[in-house]
Amino acid sequence: MTKDKNLWGGRFTEKPDKTFAEFNSSFRFDRRLFAVDVRASIAHTNGLENAGVLTDVEAAAIRDALRLLLENTESEKTFFYASNAEDVHSFIEAKLVDLIGDTGKKLHAGRSRNDQVATAFRLWLRGETDGLKAEIAHLQKALLDSAERFIDVIMPGYTHLQRAQPILWAHWCLAYFEMLRRDIERLTEMRGRINILPLGSGALAGTGFAIDREAVARELGFSTVARNSLDAVSDRDFAIEFTGACSLAMVHLSRLAEDLILYCSAEFGFIELSDAVSTGSSLMPQKKNPDSLELIRGKAGRVFGHQMALLATVKGLPLAYNKDMQEDKEAVFDTLDTTRMCLRVAAIVLSNVSVKADRMKKAASIGYLNATELADYLVRRGAAFRTAHEAAGKTVVYAMSQKKELGELSIDEFRKFSDDVGDDVHEALSLERTLESKASIGGTSPERVREELARARDLLDIANADV
Repeated sequence: MTKDKNLWGGRFTEKPDKTFAEFNSSFRFDRRLFAVDVRASIAHTNGLENAGVLTDVEAAAIRDALRLLLENTESEKTFFYASNAEDVHSFIEAKLVDLIGDTGKKLHAGRSRNDQVATAFRLWLRGETDGLKAEIAHLQKALLDSAERFIDVIMPGYTHLQRAQPILWAHWCLAYFEMLRRDIERLTEMRGRINILPLGSGALAGTGFAIDREAVARELGFSTVARNSLDAVSDRDFAIEFTGACSLAMVHLSRLAEDLILYCSAEFGFIELSDAVSTGSSLMPQKKNPDSLELIRGKAGRVFGHQMALLATVKGLPLAYNKDMQEDKEAVFDTLDTTRMCLRVAAIVLSNVSVKADRMKKAASIGYLNATELADYLVRRGAAFRTAHEAAGKTVVYAMSQKKELGELSIDEFRKFSDDVGDDVHEALSLERTLESKASIGGTSPERVREELARARDLLDIANADV
């Protein structure tokens, strides 16, 4: 068997230092690019054959051997073990030579490891981006399922973490649905910039062989080819964009986690997490901790760090390729793994949330959450908004002094602060009427929320059909 060799040994007369070789190696992590690199190598083989660089016999032998390598990864559990390969690309070439001898050495004509790496990385990330969109859609479905399961549940909405106005639990769920919808849109747009073929750019100046790059691009499903070889081998914008899109998704997951952590605390008591997604205390037997959500919140910072690391790595690099860029893969790999797992856990948590509807409704019924509704009521009866706002504020101060909610005041008490108050004020300030009045697009009225839920289901069905 041929020993794994470096792809650059001809210039050197001494072996690399053992510690340096280990430091330089990326095989321990970039071997996850194996399948896509083989796929790109098959397309490159076809390009070389069509350009007359390989005979049809040579090209067939290389293609067959590459396909056999793919099969071996599935049948041999130790396929990647006991290798001293520098990276997955040299590993594949060594295995190819083992299978078909010197013919395997002809594959690398017309390409550099620089454009080879960039091509494999883009191929891999394109597929993983599609997979991540599917994970986001799964979490969206969990949000819609929860919204429909508790469609009539009323809760307080907050600003500054202070009770503000009543909303529906379903409206809260739809807010996160919208955030995740933007995440899918970002990934979709970014995928278009991933889907550009660098292969054929060589090390930096292009290839000297008449390879039809556009034909190779079509075979690999790329929408177009890179138009500048210098840029093609040194561009990692797509990797930074991916970590950026994941960072925003993790912001949304962290906010979702924070809300649920608050809501399941004794101070709020709005929801309860099942035992399946909670842990206990090693000391305090009464505790039930939302560790799943706290880990999501904590791992957001990890993903943010990867984006900052990539930005810092690339910011000072001269054209074209530099070894610094090897740092891109571990950052992107861990970003993907972390984001994907957090999406999965968040969906599981939502399916294990029980809502305490009575406590939520009680919290939405006290604390003057209908004060804005009083101001709006006065406006509808002819008062200027600023006048109505001032009257509502004074009414709240008075109600507080009497230790009453607004709905407990008499008509005469209301009229101390505004002559525009009518006999229907109590009905107008009821919890149900307060919700019903928010019937504009995007509002929390039950009718509007049901419409938005149906719309969200349709959007999700379309998104799932496209993934």
